[in-house]
Amino acid sequence: MAADSVSQADALDVWRAVTMQAVRGGEPDLTTRQLAILMTITLGSPPHTVRGLSQSLKIGKPAVTRSVDALERHGLAVRMEDEDDARSVLIVRTARGQRFLATLAAAGAPRAAEAAALMKRI
Repeated sequence: MAADSVSQADALDVWRAVTMQAVRGGEPDLTTRQLAILMTITLGSPPHTVRGLSQSLKIGKPAVTRSVDALERHGLAVRMEDEDDARSVLIVRTARGQRFLATLAAAGAPRAAEAAALMKRI
């Protein structure tokens, strides 16, 4: 049980560091849903469509659409026509979206390394 509580506390501390960086950094203040979509289109295997994101995140297509609209307004993602299927629209992360996530990852990396080292000792 003690390992679980340490693990949870460490995980929350990493998330806190990332959240604080996002708040202090002057970057867009994304909702959890918007951040999940941005991370999914960055880390998941393409192609990414509204339908596919809706299925993988288990949220409605209108919610995905609103989140992608916001990501586009912030310059973090764009919609592009699928060259293989003109009826399909792909959701793609921009260079600014990559820099945004890199900043968050850098904020969490030291805490994650500390948590991993602590877990090895337990």
